Amino acid sequence: MSLKALFNPLFGIAVGIVSFSSTPVMAQATWQKPPEPISSMLDQPWYPGVSIAPNQQWLVSLERPPLTPLSELARPRLRLAGLQLNPLLRGPARAYGFTGLEIQNIASGERRRVLLPAHEGIRNLRWSPTGNRLAFTLDQADGIELWVADMAQGTAQRLLPPILNDTFGTPCSWISDTAGLLCKVVPTDQGVPPVPPSVPNGPRVEQNLGRTAPVRTYTNLLETPADEALFEYYLTSVLARVDLTGDRTDLTPPQLIASATASPDGSWILLRTIQRPFSYQVPARLFPRRIAVLDAAGQEVYPVDELALADDIPVTFDSVRQGRRITGWRSDRPATLYWVEALDEGDASQDVPHRDAVFTVTAPFDAAPQLLWKTQLRYNSIFWGHDGFALGTEAWYDTRRVRGWQLDPSDPNQAPLLLTDRDYQDRYNDPGQPLTQPGPYNRQVLMFAPDGESLYLSGRGVSPQGVYPFLDRWHLTTQEKTRLWQAADPHYEAIASLLNHEGTQIITRRESPQEPPNYWQQNLTTGQTAQLTEFTDPRPWYRDLQPEVIRYERADGVILSATLYLPPGYNPETDGPLPTVLWAYPQEFKSRDAASQVTTAENAFRRPYAYDARFLLTQGYAVVMGPTMPIIGEGEQEPNDTYIAQLTQSAEAIVNYLIERGISQPGGLAIGGHSYGAFTAANLLAHTDLFAAGIANSGAYNRSLTPFGFQGEQRTFWETTDTYLQMSPFTHAANINEPLLLIHGGNDENTGTYPLQSERLYGAMKGLGGTVRWVELPLEGHGYQSREAIGHVLWEMNRWLQQHLPAPSPPVQTDLESVTEP
Repeated sequence: MSLKALFNPLFGIAVGIVSFSSTPVMAQATWQKPPEPISSMLDQPWYPGVSIAPNQQWLVSLERPPLTPLSELARPRLRLAGLQLNPLLRGPARAYGFTGLEIQNIASGERRRVLLPAHEGIRNLRWSPTGNRLAFTLDQADGIELWVADMAQGTAQRLLPPILNDTFGTPCSWISDTAGLLCKVVPTDQGVPPVPPSVPNGPRVEQNLGRTAPVRTYTNLLETPADEALFEYYLTSVLARVDLTGDRTDLTPPQLIASATASPDGSWILLRTIQRPFSYQVPARLFPRRIAVLDAAGQEVYPVDELALADDIPVTFDSVRQGRRITGWRSDRPATLYWVEALDEGDASQDVPHRDAVFTVTAPFDAAPQLLWKTQLRYNSIFWGHDGFALGTEAWYDTRRVRGWQLDPSDPNQAPLLLTDRDYQDRYNDPGQPLTQPGPYNRQVLMFAPDGESLYLSGRGVSPQGVYPFLDRWHLTTQEKTRLWQAADPHYEAIASLLNHEGTQIITRRESPQEPPNYWQQNLTTGQTAQLTEFTDPRPWYRDLQPEVIRYERADGVILSATLYLPPGYNPETDGPLPTVLWAYPQEFKSRDAASQVTTAENAFRRPYAYDARFLLTQGYAVVMGPTMPIIGEGEQEPNDTYIAQLTQSAEAIVNYLIERGISQPGGLAIGGHSYGAFTAANLLAHTDLFAAGIANSGAYNRSLTPFGFQGEQRTFWETTDTYLQMSPFTHAANINEPLLLIHGGNDENTGTYPLQSERLYGAMKGLGGTVRWVELPLEGHGYQSREAIGHVLWEMNRWLQQHLPAPSPPVQTDLESVTEP
């Protein structure tokens, strides 16, 4: 490559060390833009988000922001105990906020835009229990404000100035529509933050005296006493009651408040606080906790539990912390507390008849707790109905089993009744989720049909014929299910709300490959429909594409699937093979039948966002999204014991299928992926010659750096060393003889995917003479956020492919209107 080419801006990257031929050079400090029409698409607005009020009377549209400028990520940031904080806001460092609100009356269709002052993001949206008000926060330059919108008036008012503490958990929760909210606020007399010493006071020392305390590879942990002081300073809050006029009453002294929730009747407060000792090995969510019930004035009346530091949870999946780890209020009662605690010391490897116990105790909390349910598997959830009915679910990872039980809270001696028992990866037989509604205390409870003996289930409707969401009425005594509604071609349509007990009025979210998601109200008795929203296509360039869900067979008989995208107007019979990009992410299964199920909805609306590989269609590439690559371990066999063999078989199956159809040709395919998909891409380059090039974004490539488990692997490095080494692309870097593009966020916060992972694989391939490019994105995390980084990543991906898998001329764009809203 010439010096002119090296200094041409088209060959620059953001940061990092890269190698052209055998000559290493430092990267240019410039961001590159992807080719058109990709660059213009990135600046087009996305369709709004939607939230429907619990009382089904109001629909709120939430305007989404454009892609974040890099300057937002460059703001001050603290990394403490697994958190990334903006110290100026007292909030998360990478918060996503909406830009505007519009209120719509569902019955009349009347819409009102909520007028707000200039702000930097709308977040933390919380409906009031009745659904007539919506609380939210506004980010400002100097802090976070509390606002409440009145649905009927279409207006909003500020209740608190920028004093909310949003560093951990939700800053505010509702007491009731009349009593207002509980909020965490910054102490008024806290003073300035502590300043870390310029000279260390001594060495960092940790020790372990024979105690077994395995931990996964967490990031952004505390490292010094100065970090501890900063953590304590920024997470300290005062719990305050805020009424709807903005009057504030402080209820507690300053402390490390994790959360506070009011009982359904508003008389009591469940308070969770973080306690010392802190840990340098685990994030804040595993620090010691104190849980207590306070009265409405903030006085403690019932100590629930004091949870120890949870740095010794076994790595076996379904292991949990000891003590009353889950606490909450029964939604169907005025003030009944429930909690869940492990009966197996939190160790899933123990052989015990029962895993968890669920207890309840009712205000004023002076009676002994009552045992409601002992689970045989690990507790999963409870849906509260009424005094005589609750629905409990339990699950177990090793068997992929989930069971549903009918419980009688009024009679704990009544044996639970088994209602469902299935493999939770078996999507074809998924009965759906029970629907809820506001109960007598305006908290969500199970929605019963008028007979009082039937529930409503909403499911995705995965079947061999396709994916068609449904609404069923489920009679609990007979177990009979009646299908009330189901989506049909050409739409993918799902239940958003059930409007009445009779099951005859619904709101659905409807979309198709050509139509963006919109909300519709339907009367199932009369057949009348009314469109509630009118969102437009943010990527009209893709309207003429016809995504195809393809099915093909692996050599061992497992049925696989993927979604195939071809550039508009392309015909493989007349135009010949196209260079093809596969974007993959494998998944572990315990059953061949479950692994063979096709779960992709053919009628769904799909448009690329951020650094999606489907943008490459505009440059003349065929793109295959989500080719299934199941890693199956039936019975006692662990899936990863045959990971490489199964991964290779899956890749061979999709490549052979594409070549046989004439869409691709040998030597004309590339493999890519993000996170575990990046790990997959590197492994396929190391163990096969199926692909001409690879793209690996934010992956982990050396599994000895994640020795206490990763992804679906729950064994440690020392238990199954050969598996860890065999699965690590780093171990086989000498066999990666195809060009590999490595991209990584410089501040990757994800467990196990340190930027070091890409740096070390780059170093190995460079030292072994491989063709490799390493791009590290400053300020970016595991998922890339900034407009600059996203555009640059797409530039890198397209450029890498054009170098190593060139495409024919991309489809011609005649005018800007073809890539923007008409």
